[in-house]
Amino acid sequence: MKGYLKRQDDFQVRRQHLANLSDEELKQRFWKLAEQAVEPLLELARTNTSPSIERSVLLRMGFSSLEAKPLVENAIDRGLIGKGVGHVVYRISKEKKIPLRQAGLEMIEGKHWDDAVAIFKGGNE
Repeated sequence: MKGYLKRQDDFQVRRQHLANLSDEELKQRFWKLAEQAVEPLLELARTNTSPSIERSVLLRMGFSSLEAKPLVENAIDRGLIGKGVGHVVYRISKEKKIPLRQAGLEMIEGKHWDDAVAIFKGGNE
């Protein structure tokens, strides 16, 4: 194996701080470290979105891709994308006491956006 570097086996040195832990303690340590590793990802998911994510949510709510696109664009234009476009449509449906789909279709026609802005930017979310 000429030309290859031989890796120094330092496993015994690197594991010294774990050597005296029981299987249960190792398991607890693993899950604690896993939670620490995943927490920043969960926070990003909670606080960030994208037009494609919002379109995907609307698709799952029963809107077509042709319907989802203008809903997302209108939400972006009004600074509401961070609230979740599906959430915006849901809140309008709830406030107006109309079916979810009807709310979305009316919003595509340009209706209810002032109400949505008032709900979400007025602190009534």
